This record gives sequence, C-alpha cells and structure tokens, in this order.
Amino acid sequence: MKKWIAMLALCLASVSVLAQQAPAQNAQSMQGMGMGMGGSARMQRMMQQLQERFAAANTTHDGKLTKQQAELGMPRVAQHFDQIDTQKAGYVTLPQIEQFLATQRRE
Repeated sequence: MKKWIAMLALCLASVSVLAQQAPAQNAQSMQGMGMGMGGSARMQRMMQQLQERFAAANTTHDGKLTKQQAELGMPRVAQHFDQIDTQKAGYVTLPQIEQFLATQRRE
C-alpha cells in the first residue's frame, strides 16, 4: 500500500491542468480502482489529480500518452511505461495507468 501511495504521489507531483475525461469514464475508472460511491474522498481527490496531470502531459489531447510526453509531464509513468503499455502500442491511456496503479496497490 505504501509503495502504491508513494508512486501515485510522485505521479501527482509531475504536472497539473484540468482533465478532459468524460464523467462516466472517470466514474468507471474509479470503480475499477476500488473507489466507487463508498470510496474515500482523499482517494477521489488523488484520482482527480492524476487525471489532471495526464491531461497536462497529453499535449496532443488525443487521450494517448506517448513515452516522450510521459517523460516530459509524468516521469514516474515514463519510468514504468513498458509495464503500463501492455499492448505495446507505443502509448498509454489513463485507464491503463489506473490499472497499473491498482495492480501495484494489490502487491
């Protein structure tokens, strides 16, 4: 748990800008992280900050973060880019990052 919180905190420290994700997708992502309606307010704020940092790093505003964009805006994501990009597509999405963090939290 401490490892996950530390990783998330480092991701959150990367950059900040408002997220451009659809509310339904955000709710679904948060439920996947175990933060549905009963989730803590703190965890919801952390997820909002993650979404904001993703939006800031995603300079092309296409919902896909390349390794170069991650290196510039989310260095911790860049550090684990190959682990997060499980499909080897050359980019990662916010749901993929959230899934990676959820996996790290369980370990």
